[in-house]
Amino acid sequence: MSDPRRYRWYVLAASVLMLLMANGAMFLIIVAMADISESFNWPRGVPSTAYALQFVGGGLGCIAMGWWLDRAGMGKPALLGAIMIGSGAILTGMISSRWELWAIYGVMIGLLGTAAMFAPLMANITRWFDRNRGMAVGLVASGQSLAGFLWPPIFELGLAEIGWRATYIYYGIATIVVMVPLSLILKRSPPPIDHHTVSGGAAAPERSATIYRLRPNSLLALLCCAIVGCCIAMSLPLAHLKVYATDVGIAPMQAATLLSVMLLASFVARAVFAGLLIGRFGALKALFLFSTIQVVMLTILPFTQGLMGFYVVAAMFGFGYGGIGPCYPVIVREYLPERRAGRYTGIVVMFGTFGMAIGGWLGGFGYDMTGSYTSAFLAGTAFNVANLLIVGFLIGLTRTPSLRHAPA
Repeated sequence: MSDPRRYRWYVLAASVLMLLMANGAMFLIIVAMADISESFNWPRGVPSTAYALQFVGGGLGCIAMGWWLDRAGMGKPALLGAIMIGSGAILTGMISSRWELWAIYGVMIGLLGTAAMFAPLMANITRWFDRNRGMAVGLVASGQSLAGFLWPPIFELGLAEIGWRATYIYYGIATIVVMVPLSLILKRSPPPIDHHTVSGGAAAPERSATIYRLRPNSLLALLCCAIVGCCIAMSLPLAHLKVYATDVGIAPMQAATLLSVMLLASFVARAVFAGLLIGRFGALKALFLFSTIQVVMLTILPFTQGLMGFYVVAAMFGFGYGGIGPCYPVIVREYLPERRAGRYTGIVVMFGTFGMAIGGWLGGFGYDMTGSYTSAFLAGTAFNVANLLIVGFLIGLTRTPSLRHAPA
């Protein structure tokens, strides 16, 4: 394991498994949403708020975790996240009030747990790979998709056999047992990257912000606005597809498999196509393509009928949303200063988590107000269109000849 080129594959595998385990907490509350609500006679807005608070807390914690990554490496943030997510899941199985549920998901699972996962792991893997960076980022992001494919049927079975409380407790124990050893693999620092192997040479990370004639902070602000729009649209079906499908007459287990199909398609997009498209067309154009697929499917979803129709829409939506995730860390890594990659990635992902939180909350609020998800889904479409306008604007700037050939 002394060879850095060999060890990076251990880091890659550990990162995928960390995301696979960590994201179970998100999918468990999605699958158990109706059961938790019925247990306490709560409206669906209560567990939807917990789902949203996980993203708010995770987003706020991203900046601190990104700074910690830049200063100390990935090992310590990963260890803290493993302990917090596992302990939070165990405590969720013991709640007696909505405030406990919200505090656990907002602080333990979000602020101190998932904040140490997606953004830091994605930023960390970009430092281990100078070539095939898009592929590496896509593979790490696929851990989140694998979680969505594997966990919902397991959780649905757990709810039927042992109830939601015991399911949470067993998941929490498994998380600690698996994730704590994985965090030890991530303690090692990446080797210095030979910048001459990266396109553009040593100055590339600093130069690339001038491609758009935008200051780094301006480009960062546009990326933050863009990710909010696509994540609001992304979160609506992710959080509510299962309960929406059951509302229109699909059996609970089949509804859970819809979520699995969606996440399997997102895994394929991340593990295979995201890296290929980023390498071939660039991260911005790949982002535009995947976001377009997502918005088309979200627009169709409220009008979909029949189990087969749901499977098709779920798969295509998953493919679109899955490809979006790897694009932003690559854009940050290639177009913003490298020395602050962890913090910048954390900031962008923070705004993405705010979008995820808004989308999850919007679905529950819209349902409670209207008794239907249609208005919420269509509102998500509008936010996704705003994302496409921003990304299209940035792509348009790159096509300007004087900018494309701008001197370093």
